[in-house]
Amino acid sequence: MKKFLALLLTLTMVLTLCVFTATAEAVDPDTIEDTMTSADGTYELAFVTDVGQLKDKSFNQGTWNGVKSYAAANNMSYKYYQPANGDQATDDDRYDAMKAAADAGAKVIVAAGFMQGTALTKAAIEFSDVKFVFIDGWTLTDAAGAALTNVAPIAFQEEQCGYFAGYAVVKEGYTKLGFSGGGGGNNPACCRYGYGFVQGANAAAAEMGTEVEMNYSWLYGASFSASPELQTMANGWYENGTEVIFACGGSMFASITAAAAENDAFVVGVDSDQSFDSETVITSALKGVGEAASWAIGKFYANEWDEIGGVGANLGAKDGATGIPTATWMLKNYTVEEYEAQFAAVKDGTLVIDADYEANLTQEYSNLKLNIIE
Repeated sequence: MKKFLALLLTLTMVLTLCVFTATAEAVDPDTIEDTMTSADGTYELAFVTDVGQLKDKSFNQGTWNGVKSYAAANNMSYKYYQPANGDQATDDDRYDAMKAAADAGAKVIVAAGFMQGTALTKAAIEFSDVKFVFIDGWTLTDAAGAALTNVAPIAFQEEQCGYFAGYAVVKEGYTKLGFSGGGGGNNPACCRYGYGFVQGANAAAAEMGTEVEMNYSWLYGASFSASPELQTMANGWYENGTEVIFACGGSMFASITAAAAENDAFVVGVDSDQSFDSETVITSALKGVGEAASWAIGKFYANEWDEIGGVGANLGAKDGATGIPTATWMLKNYTVEEYEAQFAAVKDGTLVIDADYEANLTQEYSNLKLNIIE
């Protein structure tokens, strides 16, 4: 019950999600079974995972929570599909998972992650009567260049929540930071998270008249999986003075929190509030993947799919889709009031966070030394 109340408070204070329409009273998604059996063998709603585990306590799990919560609230059958070959899955493996979902009667298939693009294009053309929600996606087109209107792409302004987290931990008093990202540096969402984290840390340091140093690496994160190599790297960072590492990449979280626990150090979680999963989590950079999935599914059943099909949505603070969880953070020096003022400035456009990591990540920063480790 304590966990559920904290979750509700977090969602109320941070992820207002004013663009989303609630479909039912909030239910703790952990109480909803991941696997259900349909009487007729068909499943109306489907989820195709990104690389990594379904229960990664982050991106996959957060998105899946949105799918199964909508299904449970509306008495619908649901099923998840994990592409074959795990973190070595190919486009064919991803397509096969989507085909299996469509063949099993799915009316809406939610696909998570930027790697789904090629397979999703093929599946959407073949199964034109099925609706697809592309989380962390973009507008897909057919061979003639026409937008696929049965695909609703949803992207997020991750640079905002990365900024909020970086600013907060430096305001708290930490000056030795780390960023460990997933996707090998090729995942735009993780890149935006990292660049935002750098900007927020530098801005807070400039305001405080202090200097911050940050290790920044994509090593050992290509598959978004936990590994001994990643834990060893994080442990080395902590042993050499790093105080907080932003663990930005699904199941990588387990390796970094293990290293943090060994060193009495801290972690910033990603995508969902990960404080429930490790006492080392000082705060998390949140984006509303589950809420976005539920919202998009609801658009189909409200006969409003035309509003989102083939149209790219890019959600941020103005939509209540980015933030950090004030109800569960471990911050004592940085106040909720300070955060709410900053959030309001981003929401109304007074404070704009740069998203162009390709052009600007390696710039010179006024109060931050960035150590890019390759």
